[in-house]
Amino acid sequence: QCLLSGSWQSDTGCRMVVSTLDKDSRFSGSYLPGPATGDSKILTSPLEGSQQDAGLVPQPIFSFTVHWQLQETAQTTVFLGQCYVGTKGEEILHALWLMREATDSPTEDWKATR
Repeated sequence: QCLLSGSWQSDTGCRMVVSTLDKDSRFSGSYLPGPATGDSKILTSPLEGSQQDAGLVPQPIFSFTVHWQLQETAQTTVFLGQCYVGTKGEEILHALWLMREATDSPTEDWKATR
C-alpha cells in the first residue's frame, strides 16, 4: 500500500513534506523547489491536496496545489500523479505539473502557463 504522508525528494532536489491524511484523504504540507529551478528567492511554500482512499486502491492517484511564497509575483502550481509501490517495496511518486503566473491583462495570457 502506498501512503503519501511523509517526506519526499524529487530527482531534481525538490522537497515536499506531507502531513498525515485526514479521514477524507485530504492533506496539507510544504514544498521547496530544488537547485535546478535556479531561483533562490522562492521560499518554502504551503501545499494542499487530496488522494484516493489508499484502503480502496493500493496505488492511489493524488493531486495538490502549491501557492508559491514570492514577493514580486503570484504563482500557483498544480500537480497530478500517482503513488506506486516499487518491486522492492519502496514508494514512488510520478506526477505532472502546470504552473500559472498572474498577468496584468488578457493579452499576456499566452505566457502565463507552463
